[in-house]
Amino acid sequence: MSGPRESTSFAALRGQLQQAAATFAGGPDALEGILLGMVDDVDRAVREPLEIFPVCHHSPASALAMARRLREKQPKVVYLELCEDMAPLLTELRNCRLPVAVQAFAGDVDGFPADWAPLSVVAPVTEASAEYQAIAYALDTPGVELVLVDRSSDHVFQWDRAGEHAQEGAAPADEPEAALHGEAVGVEIGDLRPRFAELEEHLLRHGKVRHWSEWWHQYVEVPLVDSDHDTYRQVMFLIGSLFRRLAPGDRSRVRVDEDRERYMWTRMREHLTATGTDPEDCLYVCGAFHAASRVEEFGVHGRSDTFTISPRTATTWQYGLIPSSHAAIEAQFGLAAGSVSIAATEWAKSLRRTRVKPFRLEGQAGTRKPGKKSAAAAVAPAPRSTVAADKLSGFLRRPPVLDGLDEAELLGWSVDIVRAARRNGYLASTADAIAVFETSILLAGMRDRAKPTPYDFQDAAVTCIEKDSVPGRRDVRRLVEIMMGGDRIGQVGYDSLPPLARDVYDRLAPLELKLEQRGVRRALLDMASRPELRACSDVLWMLRRLLPQGAARPIMGERKLGERSIQESWDLALGTHQRSLIELGYEGVSLEQVLEQRLRREAYGPQATTASVLAAVEDATLYLRSRRLADELGTHALKLLATERSVDGAPEVLRRVRALLAYYRTSEPVLPSWIESFVKTGYAHYCTLLPTAFRDEDATVGQVAAMLGFLFSMESLALSLGCDRTQLELAVAQSHPDEPSKTALLWAAQVQLGTLSRAELRARCDELLDNPLVVPAYPRYLSGFVHALEPVPGLADVVVEAVSNAFGRLPDTVLLPWLPLLITTLRSGASDLAPLLIREAGRVFPGRLAALDAWVPPWKMPQTDPFAAARAKTAPDVSRRGAALLTAHPSTCDAVAELLGCDGVWARSEVPFSSGVGLLASHPSTCDAVAELLGCDGVWAGTATGPDPSGGAVLTARHPGTADALKSLLAGG
Repeated sequence: MSGPRESTSFAALRGQLQQAAATFAGGPDALEGILLGMVDDVDRAVREPLEIFPVCHHSPASALAMARRLREKQPKVVYLELCEDMAPLLTELRNCRLPVAVQAFAGDVDGFPADWAPLSVVAPVTEASAEYQAIAYALDTPGVELVLVDRSSDHVFQWDRAGEHAQEGAAPADEPEAALHGEAVGVEIGDLRPRFAELEEHLLRHGKVRHWSEWWHQYVEVPLVDSDHDTYRQVMFLIGSLFRRLAPGDRSRVRVDEDRERYMWTRMREHLTATGTDPEDCLYVCGAFHAASRVEEFGVHGRSDTFTISPRTATTWQYGLIPSSHAAIEAQFGLAAGSVSIAATEWAKSLRRTRVKPFRLEGQAGTRKPGKKSAAAAVAPAPRSTVAADKLSGFLRRPPVLDGLDEAELLGWSVDIVRAARRNGYLASTADAIAVFETSILLAGMRDRAKPTPYDFQDAAVTCIEKDSVPGRRDVRRLVEIMMGGDRIGQVGYDSLPPLARDVYDRLAPLELKLEQRGVRRALLDMASRPELRACSDVLWMLRRLLPQGAARPIMGERKLGERSIQESWDLALGTHQRSLIELGYEGVSLEQVLEQRLRREAYGPQATTASVLAAVEDATLYLRSRRLADELGTHALKLLATERSVDGAPEVLRRVRALLAYYRTSEPVLPSWIESFVKTGYAHYCTLLPTAFRDEDATVGQVAAMLGFLFSMESLALSLGCDRTQLELAVAQSHPDEPSKTALLWAAQVQLGTLSRAELRARCDELLDNPLVVPAYPRYLSGFVHALEPVPGLADVVVEAVSNAFGRLPDTVLLPWLPLLITTLRSGASDLAPLLIREAGRVFPGRLAALDAWVPPWKMPQTDPFAAARAKTAPDVSRRGAALLTAHPSTCDAVAELLGCDGVWARSEVPFSSGVGLLASHPSTCDAVAELLGCDGVWAGTATGPDPSGGAVLTARHPGTADALKSLLAGG
């Protein structure tokens, strides 16, 4: 719709544009409609009773004009284009160092698709922005009300498409400072950029600039810095109308823009009606694009019955401040790298040149305190203004004022960039500084500029200094950005942090480190001498689990099940990752609560597997020491295991169950009931899946080996709990793999079960080497044998033998082609089992090279009893029965006899002792005591004739009761 034309303020401008349209277009057509429509938009916005102040996002000219107008008008109500639900958080800006971003966060969604979660909206605030000037004025001026009128964070996602969210929230991953906003949707005031690609390309080409930020700086920022209020407003209205009328294409985006304008004007009319405020005492701060609105609801007297604000969803939103940076703002809103830093530098220069006093929140971190005179000074409000006269005609007709060359400033830039380049490895000299100076002037002249802009200087520095390559981490373009102001990174103050973040800083206070500052801090924890640091260690391990990598990185010390370090060393960068720490505060009030919620979410999520739930059980035990949560999650893991139909997670399940079993066996008197049930269920489950896994092409040999490892390592516990070993034997008997590696794995399982002997396994390996058709696939058999070390570690010697036989028997023409395959197979599939194989090889092979030639492999030696010769050497002479040993060493026997109180004379050594009966005859009391014990009686035979030649037969005959008693005892009755 076109605006009314009854105003005569811009009549002269309309006539000139009609004449220009007729001249260039040859008569009335669309061009005349566009040009006259732009004038109508300006006229309509200027005549609105509620003063509209158009701004551009992070524009120094807009911020300067805003500071001037606020001191002149001193409005009582400031309407600001910002999400209305963020208003309570703006007072916390005084506790922060800018730039920061106001954030609305929703972890759990209700009313939106579940895959959108988490939802995040950010509105960055810098000091060189018009919105900050309005916020600071309203919050620190008594009697002034600040009203946010833009759609709420909930409506941002109600109205926009999910695809737009992903595109707007994207940030380069290779720049940490550019990712401070994460994947949040950015909300800005005044998105002034052509939506007509051909128009932007035309402006850049004829403006002789590289990107849009440079065009805006040259043709809008510089001319408007020193302009008066009316000229500034009319020019910004005109630019907003131009970009709005030349915005074809995406109807959904146009619909969202118009709904936002209807929303804002509806909220302002509601506030004016409720409070009775005079529109003349108000100021409406919005983007120039929305200031030139053509909706029916525009203005204080616009229609109120055509738009209804939809209710919010049931999603619970949380609000906070997160650190921002110039790079993050540039990345999120598509600005040129360094443009926000250059804008901050231009803002500071304009303040010094114009002596305009900006508004700053009282107590704002990083700013100076106001002096007594400036604090006491008061400016009388300007009289109410009437409809402004036409300032556009003069502005458009007036040639641009060219700034004179500031040689001192340009010389300083040239010297500083050469100094910075030399510090970063460039071979720059004074000649390069002179070249940069002259080239900057040359480029500015080629682009019709009398004074080189920072962008001209940047191009000149790159041309003159960066010749072939970048010697360091930063190139010349980045060095210029740093020199022009750098990437300022904001910080949220302690008082503005959520309770969880403050609790983290309080619990880490014993470390005595400035963790709120950016950068890495080294923390040394000696829990042996300072037991109070154990609590700090617990916090750090939870932060490592919850925060991104690099926020808390352990250098020394580890935390495993059943193990606790007595000394730890950490690299902490909590200040750098402050955004992530703040977002943790949206999930709970303590680290323990957030960690428990995340573990439950991971365990009960749609993508949860048995392995992931077991990992959650381990984390609950490690970090929370919660037996209740561990039992609950373990029971859930048991349910998932019973429903799984694949073996993808078998290796991880085996590793974690082994660790949990070892922990519970050493730390608790009895095993938890859930892990006993898990072993029983897992034994039956994997026995059922084993034949299918051996045949399945998608199941890897490592996964099948992990299944067998579970069955063999948990077998004793499973059998004690009531499982049947026959089930495993039947599962192995029903397995018939086709792949060589799985075939070798099956042979190893048969050896473990006893259905295949080791000799038969060696024979099969020899047959494989003898078959020329199988030799190319032999490395795959070896891969299966190596994986078999997981369930059957006792086969390490057989695997070493199999590899050694291959290298010993096959010629080089066969070995060399599949040697790379063997190495890559072992490295990729069995790297964790290689140490076991290497240790076994080190035990078998000789330790010296000289001994290798005479070395004979153990498996090639004759298979004889290695202990036969030793037994033959040490076998006693049956005829003597050790009598020679006694006579050779009589001192031992004399000592025993003396101990027993016996005395006697040794027989001559030449007299043979066939059975030692002479000792019994010499000491009959021992035998009599045994006979009495057994209830026997008898008479000893005489020993005058010497030893009993019958080997004790006479003694046995004399005491038949003793023999009968012994016989009865041995027979059992």
